[in-house]
Amino acid sequence: MDATASRDALVERLFQAAIATFDLYGVYLGDRLGLYRALADRGPSTSAELADAAGINERYAREWLEQQAATGILEVEDTDAAPEQRRFVLPPGHDEVLLDETSLSFAASLAQSAVVYAPADELVDAFRSGEGLTSERFGPDAHLVQARSTRPLFEHLLGGEWLPAILDVHDRLAADPPARVADVACGCGWSSIAIARAYPKVSVDGIDLDAASIDEAPKNVAGTDVEERVQFHCRNAADAEFAESFDLVTIFEALHDMSRPVDVLRTIRGMLADGGSVLIADERTEDSFRAPTTDLERLYYGFSILTCLPSGMVGPDAAGTGTVMRADTLRRYATEAGFSRVDVLPIEHDFWRFYLLDTG
Repeated sequence: MDATASRDALVERLFQAAIATFDLYGVYLGDRLGLYRALADRGPSTSAELADAAGINERYAREWLEQQAATGILEVEDTDAAPEQRRFVLPPGHDEVLLDETSLSFAASLAQSAVVYAPADELVDAFRSGEGLTSERFGPDAHLVQARSTRPLFEHLLGGEWLPAILDVHDRLAADPPARVADVACGCGWSSIAIARAYPKVSVDGIDLDAASIDEAPKNVAGTDVEERVQFHCRNAADAEFAESFDLVTIFEALHDMSRPVDVLRTIRGMLADGGSVLIADERTEDSFRAPTTDLERLYYGFSILTCLPSGMVGPDAAGTGTVMRADTLRRYATEAGFSRVDVLPIEHDFWRFYLLDTG
């Protein structure tokens, strides 16, 4: 491709990317302001009806409705009607994507991530200084982004498919005496709850150093049938000393965010009971760097430059792993932490790869 064609292709690509970015921002507004929920509850609505139902200004409601219809997220019953008389509707199937936070098709959290992790002055400064950014620097919604994204995976797949596929782990969780599980980097607790729900005998300790997540987690388990078997702790697994022994320790989509992953894995190794296992799920990256690469790898690198690498650069001697943690990197971390074996498990998933660590 000559320089002119290459130039024009890049201009077109960035133009389309700008449109997609604005789509995400529009979805974020609809999600945060409850506009999709109001449309789902009311059915076809004018801008005034939506504004009244959602408690927003009519003129803003009308512009948002028109943008959403123009981009194909909403439908409009009569485009020729006067602006104030047009009725907009949430098409069949779109409600699941935008509203059902337990569905594997839920994707509104992607829009939330685009806003929460949008580059700010602090990130620009971090690029210059080499310092990291803690999750608190991304605002009060940061801890909810990953929780909303992963909750459907935990509720549908963790106890129903993934753990049963690891036969030795599954058998121990179902056996007596009741097993103890430590869910490291548990976030808002959905993984801990899913494990306890799938295995009625086990007790689960959710551990996370993010105070906002640990404040949220007890609210999610409150009133459920597993409330008595799940507890949460605000602790740094890299520093903590645990008197307890656990039959299973899990880390779901978090090791690459940790600034001291080897220290965390070393602590976890000391937490294991005899015959205990460590299960890690992290991004299903390519085996090696490629450019250009797949859409999934592009997504991972996007998250990495905005949030995951900054998280992994916090503190002295930070590992700075980033989202694109390849299998060889995890094996190296595990070996340095004293594990004798790392198996990549034959669990198929589009986004995650699963590892089982053994102390020998």
